[in-house]
Amino acid sequence: MSRYARQMLLPEVGSAGQAAIAAARVLVVGAGGLAAPALHYLAGAGVGHLTLVDGDVVSLSNLHRQPLFREADVGRPKVEAAAETLRAMNADCTFTPLPCALDPANAANLVAGATLVLDCADSFAASYILSDICLDLGVPLVSASALGFAGYVGGFCGAAPSLRAVFPDLPDRAATCATAGVMGPVVGMIGAAQAQMALGVIIGQTPSPLGQLMQFDMQGMRSSGFRFDGAPEPADGPKFIAPRDLTPQDFVIELRDSDEAPVPVSQHAHRTSVAEFRQQKSTPKDGQRAVFACRSGLRAWQAGAHLRSHWAGEITLIAMGDTPPTERQT
Repeated sequence: MSRYARQMLLPEVGSAGQAAIAAARVLVVGAGGLAAPALHYLAGAGVGHLTLVDGDVVSLSNLHRQPLFREADVGRPKVEAAAETLRAMNADCTFTPLPCALDPANAANLVAGATLVLDCADSFAASYILSDICLDLGVPLVSASALGFAGYVGGFCGAAPSLRAVFPDLPDRAATCATAGVMGPVVGMIGAAQAQMALGVIIGQTPSPLGQLMQFDMQGMRSSGFRFDGAPEPADGPKFIAPRDLTPQDFVIELRDSDEAPVPVSQHAHRTSVAEFRQQKSTPKDGQRAVFACRSGLRAWQAGAHLRSHWAGEITLIAMGDTPPTERQT
């Protein structure tokens, strides 16, 4: 009997659905807690080609929510350890591990060849970069986030509004699993929901997972959801660019201090803080592009929002992505 017989018994899947699953090329960005269950179930379902993108290594402090890995994998590139485990699970699938971070320089090429994209990255900059590219290319995006006891998963782009349409603004403070903590089963549940939404998109499930957001609160033991099919796209949300895209003509603000980043994003950048920039009220010259750089993108977003309040020119952001040492503990 076929290993896929039980899912093919479902009339929503059948032989046509299984053929669509086998033909699918899924890009998975992030190979951590969300990706662990998502990859497990996508490989188990027989997704034909899975590309894994993550520049980090396996960390002991993350194993409670990353069951794809073992203690012997600590220090190995996540994507290589994950691909090795997944190949042993299902020889029908092809796995391409890419040990690099997603950024605006490589995102378009990665997304262009995908049937669907899974955003499993613990980075809102990566989420917005993916959403912008997927919206432009018409590629479905299943994005998720988990922190503490809660999280969400949603189906964006393709035939649905983008992530920006649902989350046009960032929070005042950035928190990650490394800084705020997270329960492993919460991440596992949301990652499994990502896999189910992805498979639903691939087989053409009705109603479509695209345009649907699900929220989970496992401290209060409740869940909720809503559709956002008619959400309007924001007109002027700042876009992320790569450092290599800077030009000498840009108005560049480096928001990392010299301790955080001894070398600024460019030699002609002005180094300041968000608070100082708000007080200075400086603006670019006519025709200049404003570029704000920081580690995660949050401070850049905040400074850009302030500039937007009194300046109508082009504003872009750079998330340098310097991972704090606490996130690389082994």
